[in-house]
Amino acid sequence: MSNKIYVGNLPYSIDDAALRHNFSQYGVVASAKVMTDRDSGRSKGFGFVEMGSAQEAQAAIGGLNGMSVEGRAIVVNLSRPKESTGGGYGNRPAY
Repeated sequence: MSNKIYVGNLPYSIDDAALRHNFSQYGVVASAKVMTDRDSGRSKGFGFVEMGSAQEAQAAIGGLNGMSVEGRAIVVNLSRPKESTGGGYGNRPAY
């Protein structure tokens, strides 16, 4: 059981501190990061939170998934590892 959580459908006004604050009521927040566009610095509308334990992560998911934040129902679930795309060339054959 993982303690890393994906948080989606975030309002663009939410920053790292607000994300940390919302999750801190469910336990120790090891890290909280809203993903931002590299060029503009604007929020991408999702982020990741790492809780102190898997039990705290599960409590946060149960308590916050579907909760309305600034009129948006946030999506909170366990983070899944990014799937490998098998390289940078798509389906083209390697020469």
